[in-house]
Amino acid sequence: MTRIIMTGCCGKMGKSILSAAENRTDVTVVAGVDIVAPAQADYVYASSFDSLSCDADVIVDFSNPSVLDDMLRYALAHKLPVVICTTGYSEEQKQQIYQASKDIPVFYSGNMSLGINLIIELAKKAAAVFGEGFDIEIVEQHHNQKLDAPSGTALMIADAIAQVRPDSEYVYDRHAYRKKRDKKEIGIHSIRGGNIVGEHEVIFAGQDEVLTISHSARSKTVFAVGALNAAVFLKGKAAGMYDMSDLLKATE
Repeated sequence: MTRIIMTGCCGKMGKSILSAAENRTDVTVVAGVDIVAPAQADYVYASSFDSLSCDADVIVDFSNPSVLDDMLRYALAHKLPVVICTTGYSEEQKQQIYQASKDIPVFYSGNMSLGINLIIELAKKAAAVFGEGFDIEIVEQHHNQKLDAPSGTALMIADAIAQVRPDSEYVYDRHAYRKKRDKKEIGIHSIRGGNIVGEHEVIFAGQDEVLTISHSARSKTVFAVGALNAAVFLKGKAAGMYDMSDLLKATE
């Protein structure tokens, strides 16, 4: 049994993870951390890590970048693995995460969906095959409450493509200048509206043909299940950085 501390337990994703955990026998949420108190809970609740006291195996974080300092401090002090699903971190915060992974296991992914991570591999393959003969555009859509743009997933896709096209340049907005599209560009576009869970589309536009790879998340459950699988996977691992590719390899 993997005992989990859920950061952001009262948020939409936190509630989804709590619900998904109730239907499993290999995980249990023993504590929740959130500035908002739950109406009722069968786990230990704390408004911050400073006031938290419980025994656990893994922290699962689906909260806000502002929580990172306190969460990592607690994880390092208690030698707890951390599954980080939050997006919108600054480069400085990403460096903090990397530094923490030298002492504890850290599973860091901008998207916990199996389908999205398959898209990433397909996009890398397409970029390698097409080369600069095809222009690449990434379009992501999310609900109107999402704070960061572009999404962490869109950046994951772009970063994966940049591995095979290292001279790539990310372009987020073209209205500010007038010039032809450069072959090195990867266009990244964000749409926010309604209750869209998550839509990602990678467009490879060439001469007289277009290849589109897309993924649609119908509910938050796919991300919740992925986060719980990551928690089970991370328990007992050595210090270091892990991501979905490591989890996928472990299931092969």
